[in-house]
Amino acid sequence: MNHRTYIELEEEYGAHNYRPLDVVLSRGEGVWVWDVEGNRYLDCLAAYSAVNQGHCHPKIRQAMVEQAQKLTLTSRAFRNDQLGFLYKDLCELTNSHKVLPMNSGAEAVETAIKVVRKWGYEVKGVPENEAQIIACENNFHGRTISIVSFSTDETSRAGFGPFTPGFTIIPFGDAAALERAITPNTVALLVEPIQGEAGVIIPPEGYLREVRAICSEQDIVMVTDEIQTGLGRTGKLLAEEHDGVEADLTVVGKALSGGFYPVSAVLSTTEILSVLQPGEHGSTFGGNPLACAVARTALRVLIEEGMIENAAAVGAYFMEGLHQIDNPLIKEIRGKGLMIGVEFYPEAGGARAYCERLKERGVLAKDTHEHTIRFAPPLVITREQVDWALERITVVLGTN
Repeated sequence: MNHRTYIELEEEYGAHNYRPLDVVLSRGEGVWVWDVEGNRYLDCLAAYSAVNQGHCHPKIRQAMVEQAQKLTLTSRAFRNDQLGFLYKDLCELTNSHKVLPMNSGAEAVETAIKVVRKWGYEVKGVPENEAQIIACENNFHGRTISIVSFSTDETSRAGFGPFTPGFTIIPFGDAAALERAITPNTVALLVEPIQGEAGVIIPPEGYLREVRAICSEQDIVMVTDEIQTGLGRTGKLLAEEHDGVEADLTVVGKALSGGFYPVSAVLSTTEILSVLQPGEHGSTFGGNPLACAVARTALRVLIEEGMIENAAAVGAYFMEGLHQIDNPLIKEIRGKGLMIGVEFYPEAGGARAYCERLKERGVLAKDTHEHTIRFAPPLVITREQVDWALERITVVLGTN
């Protein structure tokens, strides 16, 4: 079948809740993917940072196959021989005390919301049902009802009310606004170190340090959503490390499995996660042995194969190349590590047209917030592969 037949099947039988580029992929290896007609593309999205380790990493694949032949799921009604090791690996890598495993990133964020509310009632002494969580404008934390309740993206909200109460919205990158928004009932701040879906928006230098100090002083939980920014994407294991801070609670996902399986986790302190008692929260698939074996290997190859250091070095090289592109319609190029955004002025007519032209030249990237292209390839990308991509990106983006 040609690609058009596959697209027609999707359009006829699937819900139309996505608007993908019209490329039908069937195989991937490292930074490369191939479509059903054999055309090769360099993947500059990495499944929204879920395949930081590259497509079909052989060691992660081997771990998945070996574990799938032994035991895949027990539920948390019983223990399994992989979960404790994943806990240990995550805690040692991130300096956390405790881990709560889930599946999707949205589930991890929902878990964090429940945890900080319960902490607020049981530890801080906030009156029952009065807890407030502060979030930032233009955030993206998922698409559940509770999460879109504090989204400022009307596309995510329109038609889905009534919404969950208990959230206060402040500008991103404004520590003074956080200080003004805190009340006696505030239990947490939920923040992305870099806003990915908003277009790779980087806060002012030192913002997270200021936030850390305010949260400590005001006795509120600092929650960082590192689902996109974490696990090497920005050139550090966690993006918070760029500011030299540690959050009280961190959510990770996406690259935690290297793209093989939905795995997410909430990382926190003993004090905070100990508010949960048996029966109060859980997941049938969360912490299953297959997920744990995959995640342990995904973490190991990130470290052992120097992917985090590569993201820092090659990301800087990629940014340098993008800055050489001459197009007066480019408003700004920003990024950290291999998380890069190219924003256009509105007169450019939108970023999607550029993405479609990039696809025709063998580079897959995705537009976001209408005017920005994100470039976020797998962390295994080499300088030579960046050069290959830049040749094509320059031709497309350098054309007015």
